[in-house]
Parts: sequence; structure tokens; C-alpha cells
Amino acid sequence: MAKAPSFVPEALPFGPPLEPMLAKTGDFPDGGGWLFEPKWDGFRTLVFREDDRLYLQSRDKKPMLRYFPELVAPLLASLPPRCVLDGELVVARGSSLDFGALQQRVHPAKSRIDRLAVETPAAFVAFDLLALGQDDLRESPMIERRRMLEAILADAAPPVHLTPMTHDVALAREWFERFEGAGLDGVIAKPESLTYQPKKRAMRKIKHVRTCDAVVGGFRWHKQGPGELLGSLLLGLYAEDGALHSVGVTSSFKMDERRALVQELAPLREGALDGHPWGSWAEAMDEDARKPGMKSRWSSDKDLSWVPLRAERVCEVKFDHLEGGRFRHTATFLRWRTDKEPSSCTFDQIDVTPPYELAEIFDAPASS
Repeated sequence: MAKAPSFVPEALPFGPPLEPMLAKTGDFPDGGGWLFEPKWDGFRTLVFREDDRLYLQSRDKKPMLRYFPELVAPLLASLPPRCVLDGELVVARGSSLDFGALQQRVHPAKSRIDRLAVETPAAFVAFDLLALGQDDLRESPMIERRRMLEAILADAAPPVHLTPMTHDVALAREWFERFEGAGLDGVIAKPESLTYQPKKRAMRKIKHVRTCDAVVGGFRWHKQGPGELLGSLLLGLYAEDGALHSVGVTSSFKMDERRALVQELAPLREGALDGHPWGSWAEAMDEDARKPGMKSRWSSDKDLSWVPLRAERVCEVKFDHLEGGRFRHTATFLRWRTDKEPSSCTFDQIDVTPPYELAEIFDAPASS
């Protein structure tokens, strides 16, 4: 990330850095008094505006504006002269969100930033108002902040959007099912009386939870004990053509389990490269059959060396959704499935959510 430029507010009640309010995983709440919003799959971003100055801050308090120059003019045109908003940066491609394309936007080279600003422009989706003029709104109830947010963004134009919101839990449940097809991540529930609580998990996120059986094709060492502690298992699913695709990892193990797994899996290391489906990954780096040694989507300097295992063991894992044929987040290990054959671990065991037009979400009424 770039070094933070100076942004010292003169009229705003506070400036960056600011810890954003967070959410904890849960289910749909019972009873009334809740506000529901779609959960956007992007970069959490706080926007500070003071007259002609803008500052975009990431969840981890890093400056973001230099990576998204195409948003300067739209934000200045759509936001009040002095305000602080909380929201999400997203990239839409076709009818759905594309988190992979959004990730590619954070790059040190200005030439690449300028090119991608045209090829994969970002949008800002606002869902909270923290300051307006000289007024600090963080102690105001969520329902009041929402009403004020709707008022200031009444004339906002794309790529600046106001997230839909509803009091109706039945509609929120419908969103939960339908909007996944547009690349959204679930639903956020907020009490109407909620004040803005930086760094606290005061909101509730309702996310999809699924399980599948996956082939274990190898593992990586834990950074605290290479050669002694297992870090993560590399997971694969078979495609229709019989190729074993690398779909992600699971690393949810305690330290004693990591040590024991090294011994437990040791027999599968013998002759593992003989006919291994990923044995030639270094020579065959095609995007259609992702291999576990490919460059990390998160960090170009991350050590992705791996230890191959004979693809004979199956485990059941929990995950939220697939994106581009891979688990969007690290899967959670549930149990070994000694009763399953590796060949049964195919993509068709995973439900495919019907597509849903992102434009319909953006065009939905602001509140209902």
C-alpha cells in the first residue's frame, strides 16, 4: 500500500484513521427493530470529504484513493461538501460483482492503475453516514443515520450508490437467496438503535454456509514449524473432463492437530508425484485448471511451496461460496470421509445459484 497522504480535517468533527464498525456471524434475528441490507463483497472503505479534498481509507486504515482515481469526480459530484461515509468499493463485470477484478486494482504501477480504472472501473456503495458538516453522527441511532444518508444521496448517480435497506425480515430472507447470484455475500442486520461503534462487532452478518467433499492433494507447512507442523491442506474437485482442479485450502487446525497430521499423512507422501494430477503444475500454468503452486491472489511474495500427497484421501469442509471455481474464503475442516472415493468429489455436488441482475439491486427502492 502507498504511504498515507496528509489529510487533516479543518471543519469535519474527526478525520482518519478510524476503525470501522464490524459484524459477527449469526442468523436472522427474531422480533422487530432491525434494519437489513445486502452484504457487499468488496473492499470496506470509509470516505472523508472536505470541500475539494477526498480521502478513502481501507478497513486496515490504509489510503485507497490512488488506486481508484475514477471515483474522484463522481464522489465530489454526489456527496455533500463535508461528510464521512462508510461503505464498500466494488467492481461489477457483466451482471455481477467480481472480487478478483477488484483485487487487481491495488497495484503499485500508476500506468496499470490508470489502465484498470478504464477497463474495470469501481463503484462505491454507501451504507452509513458518520459525519455531516460539523456534526459527529456516531452516537445517533442507526435509523436516524440511515434517513440522513438517504437524503444526502437522493440525487447520487452511478458509480455512487446507496445500498437498499428493509425492515421486512421476509424480504431480507428473499434477498439472501436471490442476490447471491449477483455476487453478493449475504445479508447484514443492524438494530435500529445501533450507534456507530468502531472496531466492535456490533452488527450481524448472515452468510451462506455449505459443505462439500474434497480431495486432499497436498499440504503446505506452517510458518511456525516448517517440517514439523502442517499449515493447510490443499483441496481439489474433479471437473467433467476428469481434471482435478485446485479449489482452495483448509487450515482450521489446533497446534497439536497440525503436528499429528504430519505423521498421519506421511505415508501419502511416498511416490506422490508419480501420476499426481498436479505434478506438472510448474510447466502447465493455465488458468482453466488452477494449480496449487500458482501466484497467490493475495500476496505476490507469499511462499506457495507445497508438499504433494497421493490424491487418495477425502475430507468434508464448510465454505460460503465458489468464485471463479475456487472457494472465496478459506474452507473450514469438518471431518475425514474415509467412506468416500476421491472420484466422487466433483463440482456437481455444489449448488449453482441462478444469476441475478446487479442493476436490479441498484435500482431497488432505498428503503422498504
